[in-house]
Amino acid sequence: MINNEVEKIRLALLIEYNGKNLVGWQKQNNGKSVQGEIEQVAKILFKIDCPVQGAGRTDAGVNALGQVAHIDIPKLNRFSDKSNVYILTAFNSLLIKTEIRIISIQNVSFEFNARFSAIKRTYKYKLLLRSAFPLKLNENFWHVRQKLNINNMKKASKFLIGKHDFTSFRSRSCQALTPVKTIDKINFDMESKKNILTLKIEAKSFLHNQVRIIVGSLIKVGLDIWHPDEIEKILKLKSRDEAGETAPAHGLFLTKVEYPKNLLEPNWPMNLTI
Repeated sequence: MINNEVEKIRLALLIEYNGKNLVGWQKQNNGKSVQGEIEQVAKILFKIDCPVQGAGRTDAGVNALGQVAHIDIPKLNRFSDKSNVYILTAFNSLLIKTEIRIISIQNVSFEFNARFSAIKRTYKYKLLLRSAFPLKLNENFWHVRQKLNINNMKKASKFLIGKHDFTSFRSRSCQALTPVKTIDKINFDMESKKNILTLKIEAKSFLHNQVRIIVGSLIKVGLDIWHPDEIEKILKLKSRDEAGETAPAHGLFLTKVEYPKNLLEPNWPMNLTI
């Protein structure tokens, strides 16, 4: 049995998951979490508790294509003389019955922290725009049956760019010390042949439910319930009661987390075989 005083190394993990049957990133007592599942597997592999720190605490139902986490494992372990692809394969063989996968691994210094070293996070929200109900294939979209005025949504989104007090756009249970955040970009991508509208939002960090409340508010603009200028008024009112509904979790994806290059190589290794 390895004790907790052994010398360790730090690994950065690139993770994807389908949040449908998960209670979110963070360990909880009411169901399976991404953090909890990975930590259970790590304990089996390394015979020691190996806490995992993620870049973002995604909520129940939220998905990820580019979540980043770090984990400290014993320096001397069963994979010490092998490449990281063996660790990746071992993790995924034990995660096979979950909808969580480790897709790449990097060795990093202890200076790297998945949460606090991040300089930009990118979320995408996907909407399926058509009258017909989606099949299971399209379950990770918010299905909107009415026609949207996307040009007005773009106009409204411009009021959210920059540094603002986003009190109106965070959940009442948000525990952030300040509601002030800076949104760098909001882009819209319409795939007409597939009837899929994707909103991409970039910022260093986000408030609890911020992206989903922004999407829920922009939808009201798209449905011509609100004029684009209404978003500016809602920002100034600083009240959650004024903004739109919180968009469903299943349409949201954490797609990318960026770090200083001296801490994490942006081009993750993608080994195909061992």
